[in-house]
Amino acid sequence: MNAKMPELKKAFEAAGFEEVKTVLSSGNVVFSAPRASDASLQKRAESAMEQRLGQAFVTIVRPVDMLREMLASDPYETFGLPSDAKRIVTFLREKPTAKLKLPIELHGARILLMTGQEVFSAYVPTPKGPVFMTLIEKTFGKAVTTRTWETVTKVAR
Repeated sequence: MNAKMPELKKAFEAAGFEEVKTVLSSGNVVFSAPRASDASLQKRAESAMEQRLGQAFVTIVRPVDMLREMLASDPYETFGLPSDAKRIVTFLREKPTAKLKLPIELHGARILLMTGQEVFSAYVPTPKGPVFMTLIEKTFGKAVTTRTWETVTKVAR
């Protein structure tokens, strides 16, 4: 994200979103809005960023209740991950049309599970750096957003 969080917040407020909060500095925005499809909220947010910031960023919307249910279900539990494994959730804009044979692995980063438009991956940090992003982008393209399990927890609070 190449936008300052206070400006991002103002863009969402100018678009009519309410109770706008930014979380951390990576483009996470929590807001209230009347019921609408995720696609229409994404389009509205991207339009607001374009108007206010001069640039739109790929926006992926998920209801906070859905995030809370996902966290409570702990999809990683059955995989017996090592204690130092980093848990990563990738949010897709659209459900993939191709069926994937999981797990998919690259240099110790593994895509473990996909449910709908959420992809659950894990990796153990290595000197090679965050190779999980190479694996995610190679598998799903760049129209995704990826967050750590800890970040999703902070957003869902």
